[in-house]
Amino acid sequence: MTNLILVERDGPIQIVRINRPEKKNALTLAMYSAMADALVAGEADDGVAVHLLAGAGGDFSAGNDLNDFLTLTSLVDSPIARFLLALAGLAKPAVAAVKGAAVGIGSTMILHCDLAVAAVNSRFQFPFVNLGLVPEAASSQLLPGLAGHRRAAELLMLGEPFTAEKAEAIGLVNILVPPGEEEAVALDYARRLAARPRQALRQTKALLKREPEPVVERIKVEARLFEEALRSPELKQAVAAFYERKK
Repeated sequence: MTNLILVERDGPIQIVRINRPEKKNALTLAMYSAMADALVAGEADDGVAVHLLAGAGGDFSAGNDLNDFLTLTSLVDSPIARFLLALAGLAKPAVAAVKGAAVGIGSTMILHCDLAVAAVNSRFQFPFVNLGLVPEAASSQLLPGLAGHRRAAELLMLGEPFTAEKAEAIGLVNILVPPGEEEAVALDYARRLAARPRQALRQTKALLKREPEPVVERIKVEARLFEEALRSPELKQAVAAFYERKK
């Protein structure tokens, strides 16, 4: 694995850190491949409950390394696609700790995280149209669902930078914190997630990511999973812990 991507453990939390601060954590194809490997390995590791994405230095990621990106002959079979599919397919929760530049993939990958913390000096941008490209990482679907059509059109069609305050207002991030505190707060989120019953957590994530369907059908799906959960050891442990606290 390239040393430009660092994989660390904090108990049940796997931290995948982009480690190219001198280039504002711009991503090469080798770095995409390493991140995909890390996510796949974390999903397979029963000791990992939560993924946390972070950047070294002062930035989250300034996007693609354009020199590397222009060597691509096929995006579909590229390390970029492999990483995006791994990220989008995570069964375990993912948390992002964002700071500085979050441009291109630095913004679109946040759309696939369940929780995101950003420093107030973070700067976001979806610059694809400005480069003669179209949005990637399913941002053309996820961003309108998050922010509404008009706000998504503004951000994707104009491709202009926007502030952390705007990112919070449209729901791209959960909370803004002073610079330097973003990773500690993101770790706190991750630890709180890791303390929850894991099967229920994964099933809740899967429900949140399901395609829209008639309300009656969703009630049936939730009821089936709820019935399964009623018979699970996790429920018995949680109820026992509740009564123990009450005592």
